[in-house]
Amino acid sequence: MTRLLAAALGVLLCAAAPLTAEQDHRRILDALHIAALRPGVNGNDPNAPNAANYDEAKAGPTSPLPDPLTFADGRPVATPAAWRRRRAELLARFDRAIYGRVPAHLPPVVWTVADSAPETVGTAPAITRHVVGHAGGADPRAIDIQLTLTLPANVRTPVPVILQIGTARAFPGMTSTWRAQVLAKGWAAATLIATSVQPDDGTGLAAGIIGLADHGALRPRDLWGALRAWAWGASRALDYFASDPALDAQRVGIEGHSRYGKAALVAMAYDPRFAIAFVSSSGAGGANLLRRNFGERIENLAGANEYHWFAGNFLKYAGPLTAGDLPVDAHELIALCAPRPVFIGAGRDGDRWVDAHGMFLAEVAAGPVYRLLGARDLGTTTMPPVDTALLGGDLAFRQHPGGHTPEPNWPAFLDFARRYLGTGAP
Repeated sequence: MTRLLAAALGVLLCAAAPLTAEQDHRRILDALHIAALRPGVNGNDPNAPNAANYDEAKAGPTSPLPDPLTFADGRPVATPAAWRRRRAELLARFDRAIYGRVPAHLPPVVWTVADSAPETVGTAPAITRHVVGHAGGADPRAIDIQLTLTLPANVRTPVPVILQIGTARAFPGMTSTWRAQVLAKGWAAATLIATSVQPDDGTGLAAGIIGLADHGALRPRDLWGALRAWAWGASRALDYFASDPALDAQRVGIEGHSRYGKAALVAMAYDPRFAIAFVSSSGAGGANLLRRNFGERIENLAGANEYHWFAGNFLKYAGPLTAGDLPVDAHELIALCAPRPVFIGAGRDGDRWVDAHGMFLAEVAAGPVYRLLGARDLGTTTMPPVDTALLGGDLAFRQHPGGHTPEPNWPAFLDFARRYLGTGAP
């Protein structure tokens, strides 16, 4: 069957009966010739037969990590010029194995300001805009990307921006003051509503930018999932910032928490225009090593509730293959950000699932790339005590004593970021 005929058949099938996440998940497994995946772990019940491991002595890594400074053919990467070639090689591997390939031809995004109003954020007078990015023209699958931008009032010189990938509501139990902290530095604060770019479920893969780009056809197993789509949306927001004379598009940081922390790291790795990243509690599929046996495992990510974040090809590493067969791991995703600064954070109480120690080890393993490019690594290979920030290098880390929230780490990140972003409006 030709690719054109397969795409046409996919459109007809989607139009006749949109697949549920479970049906689409099964479709991908059938395409990969996988009868069943290994079950995920249970992070809530320590007495469950498949209870998650929280014993560091059993955590691993369970197999050797691939070397970011060795080409696929075994040659060493010894110079910054060689790293540029290796970087392209790693991006292609992440595309094929984990996050998926972005289609070559995507519709342009046309941004308009829907409304603008004065606001006081903390103690700072500000102006908040609601901005809409329309993609798809008159196509019935067209999307409207939702972006909120808050600037200090009376901006006279272009200011830095911190862009959060998030949702219209806070995580349960979270009251955030991050915008006030950002505005207090004279910077602008923006939030991209991730689900306006791509729905956060497998049923929605025929919608959002993924469905628009592929005309609602069933997603081929090598194409992008929601994490790449959300990262693509963040890059389009950066395009909008570059068009606004009040903003300095050379000084844009990106932040995300939990699943959106994964997306923030993906955006930072793939788009070199982002100046700095705050990656909060991203865990497996983000900053944590997939070759670790602690908390969430690759088998959880490949299940019907989370598979849509990734390329269909990723599922085979929870079936006939294992995490040890992956050609890449999280330390190389962090290395793709080099030499730009990255702050990785997590909590302790109630945040074991994301494996703070595994994310720290991934940063350590990314350190040689930072050093090759003349940047500074973490400065240690020893996990720091809880509530101790490592801010001396271009890689930074802090585990706060709270739970699954970025809030306690915002002050440390903003202190770290000030070194790179400077000051806002005078």
